[in-house]
Amino acid sequence: MATAAAASASEAEAESKAGPQAEGEEDEAKAARTRRKVLSRAVAAATYKTMGPGWDQQEEGVSESDGDEEYAMASSAESSPGEYEWEYDEEEEKNQLEIERLEEQLSINVYDYNCHVDLIRLLRLEGELAKVRTARQKMSEIFPLTEELWLEWLQDEVSMALDGLDRERVYDLFERAVQDYICPNIWLEYGQYSVGGIGQKGGLEKVRSVFERALSSVGLHMTKGLAIWEAYREFESAIVEAARPIAGFLSPFDREQTFDSQLEKVHSLFRRQLAIPLYDMEATFAEYEEWSEDPIPESVIQSYNKALQQLEKYKPYEEALLQAEAPRLAEYQAYIDFEMKVGDPARIQLIFERALVENCLVPDLWTRYSQYLDRQLKVKDLVLSVHSRAVRNCPWTVALWSRYLLAMERHGVDHRVISVTFEKALSAGFIQATDYVEIWQAYLDYLRRRVDFKQDSSKELEELRAAFARALEYLKQEVDERFNESGDPSCLIMQNWARIEARLCNNMQKARELWDSIMTKGNAKYANMWLEYYNLERAHGDTQHCRKALHRAVQCTSDYPEHVCEVLLTMERTEGTLEDWDVAVQKTETRLARVNEQRLKAAEKEAALVQQEEEKAEQRKRARAEKKSLRKKKKTRGADKHEVDEDDEKEWGDDEEEQPSKRRRVENSVPPAAGKVGLDLEEDTGPVDVEPPSKQKARAAAPKRDMPKVLHDSSKDGVTVFVSNLPYSLGAPEAALRPLFEACGDVVEIRPIFSNRGDFRGYCYVEFKEEAAALRALELDRKSVEGRPMFVSPCVDKSKHPDFKVFRYSTALEKHKLFVSGLPFSCTKEELEEICKAHGTVKDIRLVTNRAGKPKGLAYVEYENESQASQAVMKMDGMTIKENVIKVAISNPPQRRVPEKPETRKAPGGPLVPRQIYGARGKGRTQLSLLPRALQLPSAAGTQAENGPAPPPAGVTPAAEAPKMSNADFAKLLLRK
Repeated sequence: MATAAAASASEAEAESKAGPQAEGEEDEAKAARTRRKVLSRAVAAATYKTMGPGWDQQEEGVSESDGDEEYAMASSAESSPGEYEWEYDEEEEKNQLEIERLEEQLSINVYDYNCHVDLIRLLRLEGELAKVRTARQKMSEIFPLTEELWLEWLQDEVSMALDGLDRERVYDLFERAVQDYICPNIWLEYGQYSVGGIGQKGGLEKVRSVFERALSSVGLHMTKGLAIWEAYREFESAIVEAARPIAGFLSPFDREQTFDSQLEKVHSLFRRQLAIPLYDMEATFAEYEEWSEDPIPESVIQSYNKALQQLEKYKPYEEALLQAEAPRLAEYQAYIDFEMKVGDPARIQLIFERALVENCLVPDLWTRYSQYLDRQLKVKDLVLSVHSRAVRNCPWTVALWSRYLLAMERHGVDHRVISVTFEKALSAGFIQATDYVEIWQAYLDYLRRRVDFKQDSSKELEELRAAFARALEYLKQEVDERFNESGDPSCLIMQNWARIEARLCNNMQKARELWDSIMTKGNAKYANMWLEYYNLERAHGDTQHCRKALHRAVQCTSDYPEHVCEVLLTMERTEGTLEDWDVAVQKTETRLARVNEQRLKAAEKEAALVQQEEEKAEQRKRARAEKKSLRKKKKTRGADKHEVDEDDEKEWGDDEEEQPSKRRRVENSVPPAAGKVGLDLEEDTGPVDVEPPSKQKARAAAPKRDMPKVLHDSSKDGVTVFVSNLPYSLGAPEAALRPLFEACGDVVEIRPIFSNRGDFRGYCYVEFKEEAAALRALELDRKSVEGRPMFVSPCVDKSKHPDFKVFRYSTALEKHKLFVSGLPFSCTKEELEEICKAHGTVKDIRLVTNRAGKPKGLAYVEYENESQASQAVMKMDGMTIKENVIKVAISNPPQRRVPEKPETRKAPGGPLVPRQIYGARGKGRTQLSLLPRALQLPSAAGTQAENGPAPPPAGVTPAAEAPKMSNADFAKLLLRK
């Protein structure tokens, strides 16, 4: 303390000297900051000197010359700061600005984990020791700290501990550190630090207490527990060696009380360690044989051999953990299952703790651990500690908070503590509106169990009623406004309140008021709600109110009115008068007649809508037929005029010339080169871009190019990728795409697909030499090519793999990912990231675009964990960006409609054939068979290969096909009949 005071005095003196020498206020401020930084280092050096001879100054890197150099630097900073000092000032100024920014950010969002870490790092770098301690304290109150953060904090506090009072504060800090996670390194540091206080009162007992607790916590750790055992044993052995020189001068009684008892402690540690399966236990056994003067007892050898056998059973699980990469959740789950079968509570607890070190943000793991402790161990301190740590690590999981409240009630925790815990749960930031209903129900159930309903009125009953009223108000004001939906649409909380008032408090008047409120919230149309109210009146009310409730139900129910009418008639049949029966029959008949009339109108309306849809579908078919005929006319315009003259001279019965070829689907709607038409009149019915008349004329006048047919070898699907959505204006697709894909590996061939006129169709095949290169090429999906996102997908035959999906994004609930809508189209990915990173670590941002690459105003933002995502929802939902109000929610896309698989159906006059025999859209009116039935041959149904033509049926050769016939042939057949 004297050294620190001297340092402060010298700092004040240095500042008084530097004042008149400074040329301006800015230079003086910079020099003062430099002196403060350097002197803080000098104070730290002086602190090391006061620790006594037990601390090796050379190992810590501190010497007297270091202190002199620090003070020399301080004095030089007063007079003439050089180039190094000015560079240091600029860096420090930058750090101070960053510190202010981080502090402001934390004032907005105190749950920003990374912001806490960065602030502590900068404050520690600047030597702001008091601020570092405050920042660490605040962070530890909100988050559990990792092993690295605790070790860094403990190292700083140990270096500043000057006296016994400081040592006690360090002990308290160690106690907090070992409670967050199971950390063998922290326990080892704790034990070694306690050895330094052995000279104080009770120091020896303190050291042994720390090591014994460390062994009970991590002594069973198969890979890291050995260090704790050895440190404890070395400590006890050192005491034995220190007592050995004086043992010969002691009386037999004193020797037995001191030296022999200490020797027995070392023997006991060896025996306890050898009975536990640990790595390198063979070396420990050899060390025990060498150290012990007496032969090792047979019981110890048997325990050692048994531990070796257990080690062989555990080794596969330990080796799986060593080979896997963090967080190794699957490996830990398998290890936990194994330990649960063995049933050793200490080992089960240890493996859970080890798994949670790397998977602390997995709520299911915390749930399983706390459930085991609740049902098996039932130790109050241990159970409550685990529940508390669970909600600190995963505060957004309502199930953990509910289980925590139940555990606190189960172990008799004070009511005020439970109420404070519930308030913390409300401020945890749950992801869904229903989560708040669940936590309120858990708390209200707890309050209900506290009430003694034998008394007419009590403090607990009034507290329960006030809590019910507050819950309804909270859900209305806080939850409904935040989520834009009711978290309790069925009014479950209000129903529970009404049941309690009716059954436990005998207050039917209050129960009826609550049910009236329930019905006014949109529940009057549901039959089950009325029947629930009727049953409550039946059990605790009177017949008059039951009849009144059923009469209202008959008039209001819209989902199952028949059921309500039946209940009313049944009640009047058993209890009512003739007048009551007549009224009930009249009301039910009138109501059911009105319901049937409404249902008939709804059915007619639905039939009309179906008819409209059919008419629209028919109009679309006619429009497609007109487009087809228009394309056919365009194809015939380029025919030779001489051939047209010859056709005019031919009679109807003469052979006609072959018509222009029609398109067939090749390479997944790839048009082949011109070919002769056969009996298959299937055409490409894909979408057609309607061009202006001028462009249509130009395209019709353009000469056809004889493009080669592009075939695909399905055996090379593993080394091939399918590239689509490319710009049609891409002049030389192969030259433009080759540099992109050569970065993934050796490219064998790029096969672009062209139309009959030589126009690029916007997709191609890229074949690689190796399969690994094709896998790397899939990462180019959505890469922009001339302002258009390029789609890269595996080359898969969908006829063999009909369930294959190219969509690579998850369609399930992802609690760490946000869905943002309403964004301005001009918003860039960088701008959105700048907004989102203020609420947590952003791992990825995806702006949703259409096929042309234009933004749709939607985005997906992926955070590091669920906690950050939930905080971002609360802060960003309803935010205004460039005059657009955005909506932010947890990503939970609706289920995609799965297309129906093509069913086999009956072909006219033939066996069951698949739908593909008529093409993708079925057999249309324009796809008629022009061959007489007498000449039709049974044809097997062939499957159309992915990205290629339909292969011929097995066992059928081209020679077996029906001969092609002209119109003259058809005429002769008809005249013959």
